[in-house]
Amino acid sequence: KRIATADVNLLIIGETGTGKELLARHVHACSRRRNEPYLAVNCGAISEHLMESTFFGYVKGAFSGADPRGRAGYFESAQGGTLFLDEVGELPPAMQAALLRVLEDGSFQRIGSCETRLASCRVVAATHRDLEQLIAQGRFRQDLYFRLKVVQRTIKPLRERPCDINLLAEQFAETMRRKHGLESVDISPNAYAALSRYHWPGNAREMRNAIEVAVLCADGTIEMDCLPP
Repeated sequence: KRIATADVNLLIIGETGTGKELLARHVHACSRRRNEPYLAVNCGAISEHLMESTFFGYVKGAFSGADPRGRAGYFESAQGGTLFLDEVGELPPAMQAALLRVLEDGSFQRIGSCETRLASCRVVAATHRDLEQLIAQGRFRQDLYFRLKVVQRTIKPLRERPCDINLLAEQFAETMRRKHGLESVDISPNAYAALSRYHWPGNAREMRNAIEVAVLCADGTIEMDCLPP
């Protein structure tokens, strides 16, 4: 909560499915920017040759096939709010350099424009990769890493948080009960024990899916035979 209200850049490290974006949304909701936009971007899902225009936007006639009206990029669209950069470790070198400049002085230009604009959004970044290892391999800029990690937090995998398993199972069961319009769903002691024994390589996301299947198969109570193999 202190970090959220401090309005500094935050880097979240954790395996896939641990809830990195959930934490990012919570930070936004607890911040002074809560009434402004929250924009989540998967850096690994953007084509490399479209990254600059996607992040910074472009003006009319900037390139062939561009929207004739021009378009705002992510930094403009998140103005005043929070920009969540998921899988930031997937950024190519050229985009890392461009992102570094924005983080250093807040300035950027739309493609095809000489007008300098100022970004006023908070950046929260996340990755499942070991960025220090990528830096050692020459695949991630060290200066960008330090700009992103004004504060760094690591979310442990679910297998290292056994006390959370039952709490998450109860929460997911209630969420899925409401989603599918069911009257009530309980979890049997044997099912709880099975959930606690499992390794959860997909973390909380895998558990959410497993509980949804179990809720659909249960007749009021989730038993062992309701759980995925």
